[in-house]
Amino acid sequence: MTRPPSPLERPDAAADRGPRVLVVEDEPRMRELLADVVPEMGFGATAVRTGEDALRVMAVDPHPVVLLDLHLPGAGGMEVFAEVRRRWPDTQVIVLTAYGDLAAAQEAIRLGVADFLTKPFHLNDVEAALDRARRRLPAAAAVEAPPEAPPVTLAEAERAAILAALARHGGNRTAAAAELGISRRKLHYWLSENPPPEA
Repeated sequence: MTRPPSPLERPDAAADRGPRVLVVEDEPRMRELLADVVPEMGFGATAVRTGEDALRVMAVDPHPVVLLDLHLPGAGGMEVFAEVRRRWPDTQVIVLTAYGDLAAAQEAIRLGVADFLTKPFHLNDVEAALDRARRRLPAAAAVEAPPEAPPVTLAEAERAAILAALARHGGNRTAAAAELGISRRKLHYWLSENPPPEA
């Protein structure tokens, strides 16, 4: 019996080509960017905002790789990491943080972190970390990667996310800005600097 897709999931073509990645990031813009670019790197992607949501998704559909922000509302990233390690020991966790926290880094290493990325990071760093995590997976979970795609820059991913949000909301800047987690003024400024292509 096929289970219905979770409302938290982002269906994508890459889901059948490589291991699925659970993106756990409370900052909307970063979450949207990672959810958009991870499939382009050859992985399926599910994106959630909180540690509690991450554990709910994992309980129903364990993902082989987790991209985990340490600073989350509610359950903290290290608490989520420890629970993932306890319940799904083969899952590879890549920790994301904006802070140089030595104690957190030491605890992540103790828990067997696949990689540790400090924000801001380049998307090439994310892709390299995902490839390392893939190599650490048991053979059954490590599906062969698709042919290598050209690298995506953060600016290109940001542009794609903004234009996609505008398209989803029929050009409504207020709704698009709310979805992206930025102010309407910031979106207006970005559009003045980066005009969308003519229809």
